[in-house]
Amino acid sequence: MPTCQKAIIINRRDRRVGPPFEREDMINLRELVEGAETIGIAGHVRPDGDAVGSTLALYNYLKKVWPEKKVTLFLEKPADIFADLKGFDEIQWPVKLDPANFMGKKQEFESLDLFFALDLGDLGRLGLAGEYFTRAKTTVCIDHHISSKGFARYNHIVPDASSTSELVFDLIDEDKIDVEIAKCLYTGIIHDTGVMQYSNTSRKTLEIVGKLIEYGFDFTDIINRTFYEKTYLQNQIMGRAVMESILFMDGRCIASVIDHRVMEFYNAKSSDFEGIVNQMLHTKGVDVAIFMYESSHEQLLYKVSMRSNDKVDVSKIAQLFGGGGHKKAAGFSMTGTYHDILNNISEQIERQLNEKRN
Repeated sequence: MPTCQKAIIINRRDRRVGPPFEREDMINLRELVEGAETIGIAGHVRPDGDAVGSTLALYNYLKKVWPEKKVTLFLEKPADIFADLKGFDEIQWPVKLDPANFMGKKQEFESLDLFFALDLGDLGRLGLAGEYFTRAKTTVCIDHHISSKGFARYNHIVPDASSTSELVFDLIDEDKIDVEIAKCLYTGIIHDTGVMQYSNTSRKTLEIVGKLIEYGFDFTDIINRTFYEKTYLQNQIMGRAVMESILFMDGRCIASVIDHRVMEFYNAKSSDFEGIVNQMLHTKGVDVAIFMYESSHEQLLYKVSMRSNDKVDVSKIAQLFGGGGHKKAAGFSMTGTYHDILNNISEQIERQLNEKRN
């Protein structure tokens, strides 16, 4: 396993910047890439828009600037809404690698010269690609989660950045961005900022978006097709989740669950739950929204997503249960019954609210 260094924290507010990824010292990034022949890129399991956009942007950039390098992108199969992004069909996901193809290519990926892990703060979130990451000669983590642990040899972690896609924009040579790379970056940014509605949207974010849309792609189509548009099935599931949600703590919290029976009835997969927890947070008077679904009935394992306003830091709750994220958006997986998990979360929410009262 490569030697780990302490995460490099770069904060735009006080402009503290440390090597190796200083914007004014781009040669360090270039040296890492030019010193490698085989390069891997991966994002977190159950990839969202930012994971897909940032990894594809970096993948396309490296392939364009260094066509002689062998670059491989590992991701769990992203939602089909991202299929129009360049490089989507070249992603290596578990279905392609397992079982027969996986054994055939495993040796090929076991000793990569350089590996970039994007949009994740914990090695365990890499899934199958984690094995290739740990065996790589040089590793890099690029992330914006406040809970990021800095697990790579080089760590570029900016907690107040809107998205990992924004960080990739900072790290690559702007002059070499083309329309396809711009579309990937734009997709990642709009998904992690809620189309520039979330509080993580900064002036810098808007300036970057302004530069990206100048490449001439149909940015409204990307917003509608990848962010707002839902299938009939997704709308059915969202309607059921909202209809069966419960309010508690005097209406300040809302929670809903989709268990294995509902998932089997709708033949639903995890990507069908996108947007549910965000919709729940729009409920008047609600400070925290909690949505969970049963990812493994045999293990009583639930995937939990939380959203909040400024009054509760859900990243602290997620970290307590082995997850992570941001102050207003976080998640984790936990075994137990729905009610037990909800009670555990409720205790932590109440603790934070009581601390603020005192």
